[in-house]
Amino acid sequence: MKVQWKPPEGAVWKLLDQYKYILIVIAAGVILLLWPTGDREQKVEAGQGAQAGDVFDLSALEEKLSQTLSKVEGAGEVTVTLSVKNGMEQVLASDRTTSVTERGSSVEEETVLVNSGGSQEAVLLTQRYPTFQGALVVCQGGDDAEIRLTLTQAVSALTGLGADRITVCKGGG
Repeated sequence: MKVQWKPPEGAVWKLLDQYKYILIVIAAGVILLLWPTGDREQKVEAGQGAQAGDVFDLSALEEKLSQTLSKVEGAGEVTVTLSVKNGMEQVLASDRTTSVTERGSSVEEETVLVNSGGSQEAVLLTQRYPTFQGALVVCQGGDDAEIRLTLTQAVSALTGLGADRITVCKGGG
C-alpha cells in the first residue's frame, strides 16, 4: 500500500504543495551560487599581477622562442630575432574638462589617480602589446625545406605573423 503525504489544511500549505518543485529548483540555485570555490582568489591575484607591472620583454620572448624551436627535430641550435611595429602602450583613465569662454574654448585633461596603500597610482584602462612586424629564424637545419616550413608555421602560430613576414635561414654552428 502506498502512503502519500498530505499537507495540513491552510492557504500557505496549499501554495507550498502547488509550487514545491519550483521552490526546490530555486533553493538548489541559491545553494550553488553561494557554494565557495577557490577560483575567486586566483582570479583576483591574476588580475592584480597583470596591472601591477606586466612588462613586455622582447629579448626574453626571443630567447624563449629560440629555446622552444631548438627542440624541433633537425633544427639544431636556433636564434630568433623579432621586430615590432610599436612598443607597449598603456591607456590611462583621464578626466576631461571643457571650458567655453568669450575668447574660445579650452580643454583640460587630468589623469585619474587612486589611493593605493598610501601612494597614488594611475588607473589603467587597457594595455596594448606590441604588434610584430617580422621574424628572422637562423638555425643549423635551415637548408631543409621541411624544417623551414615547420619553423615558419611555429613562429606564425606564436606571433600571429604571416608566412611572408617570417624568414628561416641556415646558420653555422
